[in-house]
Amino acid sequence: MAAAFRIIVFQHIACEHPGIFREFMAADGIRWDPVELDEGEPIPDLAPYDAMISMGGPMDVWQETEFPWLAHEKEAIHEAVRVRKLPFLGVCLGHQLLAEALGGAVGPAATPEVGMLDVELTAGANEHPLMKELPPKFKTLQWHGAEVKTLPDDATVLMHSPLCQVQSFALDENSLGIQFHVETVPQTIDEWNAVPEYEAALSQTFGAGGAAELKRNAQIYEDKLSSTAAILYRNWANMLLKA
Repeated sequence: MAAAFRIIVFQHIACEHPGIFREFMAADGIRWDPVELDEGEPIPDLAPYDAMISMGGPMDVWQETEFPWLAHEKEAIHEAVRVRKLPFLGVCLGHQLLAEALGGAVGPAATPEVGMLDVELTAGANEHPLMKELPPKFKTLQWHGAEVKTLPDDATVLMHSPLCQVQSFALDENSLGIQFHVETVPQTIDEWNAVPEYEAALSQTFGAGGAAELKRNAQIYEDKLSSTAAILYRNWANMLLKA
């Protein structure tokens, strides 16, 4: 991977950063510039960037009145993907923003997903370049109460779960959305549980002591999560070479 690549990363809360992806980008010599939108940092000119990443956050895509920068982020995502044809990776909220920015729709999930849960590749998804070398089913960290309801017209669903039909989708071969998390690091659960919205979802699912239970479960699958993250990152980062 060439050292000249530069990625803009939209963050919506400080604790939801690229996680283990930071290690992968550092190993590839990639510069990544975080923009903390929830703290009022402006979106810069996209011209210097080779790719875009949008991470998770406690807000919902439809809360533009409370968080006016969401509208600007959707515009930037549209510009990056449709106009500039940049490789894009969206995680959780970023996955949902990708769908909305390109003509899809997001709404409350019928049943929120919280915990270490399975996702499964759709039929034929293993033939897609972004899904190379992934197992047909694997564990992920789920922590969301909204989901993609309608996809952009040219999107392809790549993964699903029993409770969420759009766990991952792609636009062509270089824009990927994933509803779940694999980018976690050892301190992730503690940091996210300190966010009131996340703590409430966790307590509703697991009751008192939910963070400790989830942390134990995450530790069991820590190596597998990291391995999956590495595969997904590599498949996506390879698109930089083709962009």
